[in-house]
Amino acid sequence: MTSNPGFSHIPEEPPSQPGVNSKLRHFSSDRRPAPSIYGIVTAIDQAVHRDRRPLSKWSASTLKRLFDIGCVLCSLPITLPAFILTGLAVRITSRGPVLFHQQRMGHNGRSFTIYKFRTMPVRRSSSTRPIVTTSINQRFTPVGPFLRRWKLDELPQLFNVLRGDMSLVGPRPKVPSHQSNDLTCRPGITGRATIVFAREEVTLASIPLSQLDAYYHGVVLPLKQILDDDYMAKATFVSDLKLIVSSVLRKWDDLQLSDLIPVLPESARPRNMVVRVDVARVNSALLSSRNAMATRPD
Repeated sequence: MTSNPGFSHIPEEPPSQPGVNSKLRHFSSDRRPAPSIYGIVTAIDQAVHRDRRPLSKWSASTLKRLFDIGCVLCSLPITLPAFILTGLAVRITSRGPVLFHQQRMGHNGRSFTIYKFRTMPVRRSSSTRPIVTTSINQRFTPVGPFLRRWKLDELPQLFNVLRGDMSLVGPRPKVPSHQSNDLTCRPGITGRATIVFAREEVTLASIPLSQLDAYYHGVVLPLKQILDDDYMAKATFVSDLKLIVSSVLRKWDDLQLSDLIPVLPESARPRNMVVRVDVARVNSALLSSRNAMATRPD
């Protein structure tokens, strides 16, 4: 099964010839019409159409579960006051429930209810919000941006960890429409892809709204899967601990999507320009990012 059903049968462009830039290729306007952003989906889909890597011994161990429980219980003297203060801030600054809950996909295809502090106003109309959130397509409560920036809205998920729905470190749990494969481990509050895409809402704001869903399904989700699959196949106690510390200290390893995928908004792209994705370049950029993170002094 591919990671983005519905786009996998888009015809591929012919392979690059030697000496031709693999990022951007130019064709005369009379040869073919300029494609939309959907044209980048096939190449990325091929990058993740592969056998799932097995989990590391640590990722599949009972010790990891005991580690999660121990960390949550030991952090209660700090997290409980933060939980109370954040809940009061949400209650005072906006009307509606303090907590937001939503169905997400968990271990082995089981769904569960995830909890967050509410960061958006309660809608009076029956219209639904866009599933893909950017910094400009949603309204926030007065304290919402602050909670999102400091990831305080994620605090209630510590109870999901205690219940066994989640782990401290793992792939982020997705809504059913975004989950293409069953997770082979518990989803996490933080993870490798979380560190890399910590500020994805700002990056996604530059994508035209008409192309946002296709871009998210065809580029962002597969890249997150590559990062999380690779990490969980190599994860150890020490690497999990480093990720948790980086998340608490907000030491994000931001990897701009523009560094991986040479995509221009439709409105800014010349009519005769066709965007191509070099899959080898994508994998090389991801590897370089991981190596840089591993060698970076603490």
